[in-house]
Amino acid sequence: MFTIQTKEMLTPAVCRMSVYAPRVAAAALPGQFLIVRTDEKGERIPLTISDADPLAGTVVIVTQKIGASSARIVAMEVGESFADVVGPLGNASEFVDFTEEEFRKSSFVFIAGGVGAAPVYPQARYLHERGAHVEVIIGARNKDLLIYVKEMEAVCDKVHICTDDGSLGFHGVGTALLEKLVAEGAVFSRAVAIGPMIMMKFATLCCKKLGLPVTVSLNTLMVDGTGMCGACRVTVDGKTRFACMDGPEFDGYLVDFDEALIRLGQYKAQEAEALKND
Repeated sequence: MFTIQTKEMLTPAVCRMSVYAPRVAAAALPGQFLIVRTDEKGERIPLTISDADPLAGTVVIVTQKIGASSARIVAMEVGESFADVVGPLGNASEFVDFTEEEFRKSSFVFIAGGVGAAPVYPQARYLHERGAHVEVIIGARNKDLLIYVKEMEAVCDKVHICTDDGSLGFHGVGTALLEKLVAEGAVFSRAVAIGPMIMMKFATLCCKKLGLPVTVSLNTLMVDGTGMCGACRVTVDGKTRFACMDGPEFDGYLVDFDEALIRLGQYKAQEAEALKND
């Protein structure tokens, strides 16, 4: 039984849960995801693994209430169980294969937009624990929508806050803050951008201008999570790839973001109807 052990609303629409799934917890690596179903007839929902505790046998998932299926997840309470939790799926982050020397020489900057802070957390912690320099830019529309700030401060060298309305931290978007940091002398060997698709597109354009390699996560495209439905097809370096099987992380320079944005919106009408009728 995949029982919910803890539940916390990080914002009115964003929920963090720890779920008992010992086999997943024992094998999970940064960058991987899992799939949950609320019941036997429920939709398969891919969610990034935000944390894992092999000793307790639990994994942490963060869900934003957007459509009918995510609303059902958010409505679940401690003691209730998911019908299925399958994982870990997808490929781990490229840096898990670094040598000790590569970790020590690395300087990563993460750009976390909105709920993207949740999957950034295990990556930042993994790198920092192995000697890499890690800085994280956490952005949101306003201060009330920021998540994982304290958690990130405990596992990073520096955490930078930015809000669109200026209610906390830097007044502006994460890419503008990244440019400011680099202009002031910050040196990074690699960037990782995780968040809304449009944010990752502009983060990639910014990094390209700065000559900074960037990795992006296309988890938001996934539906089935096994490569069978084809919903997460994306063009990478001129070739068709599947976010669930070939990713979810890719070289941002090579992703056709315009195509990905079109694909991301292809079921919006159906999702709105399902939420209305749920």
